[in-house]
Amino acid sequence: MPALHGKRWLLALLPPAALAAGAGFWVLRHYDPNSASSPFPPCSFLAVTGYYCIGCGLTRALHALAHGDVVTAFSMNPLAMLMLAIAPLVIGWALGWRPRALQPLITLLMKPAFWLILLPAYWIARNLPWVPFTWLAPG
Repeated sequence: MPALHGKRWLLALLPPAALAAGAGFWVLRHYDPNSASSPFPPCSFLAVTGYYCIGCGLTRALHALAHGDVVTAFSMNPLAMLMLAIAPLVIGWALGWRPRALQPLITLLMKPAFWLILLPAYWIARNLPWVPFTWLAPG
């Protein structure tokens, strides 16, 4: 338990984060972002430029995930779904759970250069009009 001693602030964030996640789950379960009467705003970047941003499809992906449709969620925003899948591992690492098998992954995720390459590359790739890049576009 000594590893958690310095992380009390992180532990203190867990209840409000769980409450926010529960509320978000409820909203996504009860309101369809695909419907015309959706309370969710459309993507401003897509509206202005006609191109998908990094987050395009994320609300629809989370809606599909809230309904148990993992395949549709992945098709809406593959990168976000991959990041969501590894988030518990990263949180566990931050709380002191440090299995050796995760060290290479965490080391990579902590490098700013990784994100400075991955995010713009994903942004560009999901807007290219050729297969397999079209698979990255939402929906």
